Amino acid sequence: MADLSRRAFLGTGTAMGLGAMLAPAAEAKPYDPMPAKWDEEVDVLIVGSGFAGLAAALEAKKKNANVVVLEKMRTLGGNSIINGGIMAVPGSPMQKKNGIKDTPELLAEDMLREGQGLNDPNKVRTLVNQALPTWQWTRDELGVEWNMDHLVQEGGHSVPRCAITGNGSGSAIVTKQIAKCKELGIPLRTRVFMETIIRDTDGRVKGLKVREGYKFRDNTSGRVKYIRAKKGVILCYGGFGADVAYRMHQDPKLTDKFQTTNQPGATSEGWREANRIGCQIIQADWIQCGPWNNPDEKGMGIALYFAQSAAAMFGIWVNCATGKRFVDELANRKVRADAVINAANKGQLCIAVANKEGIEMMQQIHHNILAKQLERGVVYEFPTLKAMAEKFNIPEAALQKTVDEYNAGLKAGKDPLNRYINKDCKPMVNGPWYCSKLSPKVHHCMGGILTDMKGRALDCTNDKPIPGLYAAGESTGGVHGAVRLGSCAVLDCLVNGRICDQAVMDEA
Repeated sequence: MADLSRRAFLGTGTAMGLGAMLAPAAEAKPYDPMPAKWDEEVDVLIVGSGFAGLAAALEAKKKNANVVVLEKMRTLGGNSIINGGIMAVPGSPMQKKNGIKDTPELLAEDMLREGQGLNDPNKVRTLVNQALPTWQWTRDELGVEWNMDHLVQEGGHSVPRCAITGNGSGSAIVTKQIAKCKELGIPLRTRVFMETIIRDTDGRVKGLKVREGYKFRDNTSGRVKYIRAKKGVILCYGGFGADVAYRMHQDPKLTDKFQTTNQPGATSEGWREANRIGCQIIQADWIQCGPWNNPDEKGMGIALYFAQSAAAMFGIWVNCATGKRFVDELANRKVRADAVINAANKGQLCIAVANKEGIEMMQQIHHNILAKQLERGVVYEFPTLKAMAEKFNIPEAALQKTVDEYNAGLKAGKDPLNRYINKDCKPMVNGPWYCSKLSPKVHHCMGGILTDMKGRALDCTNDKPIPGLYAAGESTGGVHGAVRLGSCAVLDCLVNGRICDQAVMDEA
C-alpha cells in the first residue's frame, strides 16, 4: 500500500491522463454504410458472456429466438465467473431461518442512500422487487447451489441479506448458465471481437462487424465478418476496470499504481463504440475500488474473504500507525476504500484483524480457505496480539485498547463506530490472531449506457430509444449511483439481462 502515495495520485501518470482528456477527439460518425452482404443472420446478437449476457440469451431462447452470444476472450464468463458469488435477496429462506427481518423496500432505501441519489429510483424498485424471484429462478431453472445456512453482510446493507453460492464464487452461477445454454443449443462463441456496431441512416442498429479468431489486444486480428441481428443487439460487455488509460479519462487518480480485481478483458472498446454510434453514456467517472483487497496478490485474490467475512463482520480494521480502528468496517465500499487510501497517502498501512472466532465464521462460508490464505502469505497468523503488533509496528497498548473498546461495545450492544452488530459476534479475547493487509483495487464501473425501463439504449441526441439496441449489466448506468453495494451487481445483471431480452422479443 505504500506505493499508493500522494505522488501516485498527483504525479506524471495523472498528468498524462489529463492530457489524454484534453486531446481532440476523432470526428464522430454515428451511422455506417450497410455491408454489401451479411455473412450471417440471427434474431438476437449478444455481446458478452457474463451474468447479464447469458441471462439474456436464455430468455431469448424461451421465445424460440435464434440467438448467438459473442465473447472476445478465449474463455467464457468475463468478470462474472470470478465474482464473489453473493446476491442481495431480501426475504430469503436464509433470512427467515436466522430471524432477520427484511423487505425489498429496505434494500431500495439502502441502495438509494449509499448511491447518493444518483440511482434511478424506478430501476432500483424493479431490481429489489425482482430479487427473490430471480434468486429462485437460479435455483429452479438453472440448478445453482446456494449456501442455505449462512448469509454474508456487505457494507452499506442495513441487515445481512447477501445469499452466497455453495462454492463462494460467481462460477457457481455462470457454469450453470453456460450448461443451460449448451443444452438449449445456444451458440457461445469465444475469440470474437465486436469492432463496429452497425447503425443505419434510419437510426436502427442492424448488426455487428466482428473479428473471428481475435487475438486479445490486437484489434486488427481475426477474420472480418458481418452479422445481422434481425430483432436486436444486446450489449453486455461489462466495465473497463482493467483499461488504465480509459479509466484515467474518467478519474485521473486511478493510475497504474492501482491494481484491478477485473479480468484482463475488462477494457473500453465497447464503451468507445457505444459512444461513437450515439449512446447516452452517464456517470462513467463513478468507479468503485474494492476496499478489502491485498497488495501481495494479483486480481481479486482470496485475502478479501478474510478481510470481509472474518474481520469486517466479526473483527476490526486497524491503522497500524495508530493502533486504532479508522472506519466502520461495514460502511459502503467507497467510504472504506477512501479511508484506506487516505491513510496510505500519509504512508500508513491498514490491516484487517480477527481472532479464531472470526476465522470459524469465515470458514463456515468459505470452507477450508484459511489454509490457502496462509500458504499464499496473504493472511498472517500470530499466537498473541503482541506478536501481531511487533510484526506491523503497531503501538501495542493502543491496539489492545482498541480491542477492549470493541469488546465492550459488543457487551453493551452498541459498537463504538456504530457498526451493525451481527448476532454471531463474540468478544475478541483468545488467540490465535490473524490479519491481512488492505490495499484498494479498481473493481466496478457504476456508469454506462443509459437505458429505459425495458433495457433499450437511449440516443444522446434526443433521449429516445435507439431501435434495435439494448444493454444490461455493468455496461449500463443509472442503477447503482455513486456506490454499488456489494451483492447488487449479480442482482442487476441477472434481472436486467432477462428484462432487456424480453423487450427485444416483444418489440421487434
